[in-house]
Amino acid sequence: MTKKIAILPGDGIGPEIVNETIKVLDALRSGFGLNVETEQGLIGGAAYDATGTPFPEATLKLAQDADAILLGAVGGPKWEPLDYALRPERGLLGLRAGLELFANLRPALLYPQLLDASTLKADVVSNLDLMIIRELTGGIYFGKPRGRRINDSNEREGYNTLVYSESEISRIAHIGFQIARKRQKRLCSIDKANVLECTELWREVVIEVGKEYPDVALSHMYVDNAAMQLVRNPKQFDVMLTDNLFGDILSDCAAMLTGSIGMLPSASLDKNGKGMYEPIHGSAPDIAGRNVANPIATVLSLAMLLRYSFDDDATATHIEQAIQAALDAGCRTADIYSEGTRKVSTTEMGDAIVSALLARKS
Repeated sequence: MTKKIAILPGDGIGPEIVNETIKVLDALRSGFGLNVETEQGLIGGAAYDATGTPFPEATLKLAQDADAILLGAVGGPKWEPLDYALRPERGLLGLRAGLELFANLRPALLYPQLLDASTLKADVVSNLDLMIIRELTGGIYFGKPRGRRINDSNEREGYNTLVYSESEISRIAHIGFQIARKRQKRLCSIDKANVLECTELWREVVIEVGKEYPDVALSHMYVDNAAMQLVRNPKQFDVMLTDNLFGDILSDCAAMLTGSIGMLPSASLDKNGKGMYEPIHGSAPDIAGRNVANPIATVLSLAMLLRYSFDDDATATHIEQAIQAALDAGCRTADIYSEGTRKVSTTEMGDAIVSALLARKS
């Protein structure tokens, strides 16, 4: 049965890194018999320029009809003067909400070839391989009431509401335990249960769900300690499960342990495993159009797409090993370049991955 991927290049470097990923996808179709079709759509600033909205109805329909979505990046200074509701990021949030993509998976994996790229000592980050699972559609980013007002002291005041229902916590906890089962069977739930009632409930529900997964070792950690431990001893973690706000912060911290956010993919899944896959970095407008961006995170996002939405672990592994081969050959984009390696462009890195991929077939 043919699967369909909706491809949304977006803004900035998005089209460049997506183009290289399409080359990898084409190689998989021609060389490995991967049975997929693709269709491109508009999102973010590019969509606003063309249609007057960052999230056209046609894009939502395309995403709904597809089996998975591959996204480049959205945003840039060009659109910052726009009203909040028209900014490119609203397209991304609309896509997450429209498809109910509540589970965000962010791996932090350090390739041995890039050990020197991390700012931490080699013995701290060598063989690093952890997964952060972030609840994506609830919490303080979406809670109500929210807004700004003048208080009784005639001062400006901003307010946001941190709220989670039992069902919201339960469904993300199930994802966390299921992912942990596929890894080292260890899950650490991150909260601030000592001062926030909402995360006190978070801990209670995670413990209840954990009883259904007796083969997974469950632990708990306050978020401030977790931030410290990520830098002090990141290899103690296998899967970290946390809410929207804490996950937003901790996943970016974990990303930098690997030396470059240009290396890290992410997945946002619904309850049935359908997902949107994207690199964790932004649109990088300062380097857009210069053919210097690192496409590896987007190519790895395709690997995650195949593994989690299409249940095709073998093809995902082919991609990952092709990237390893390109790195072994010394290919480095500017963000991961070091003395003794070969600096390559965006397209040259894509070509190197495709060549290594096709070499595996022969």
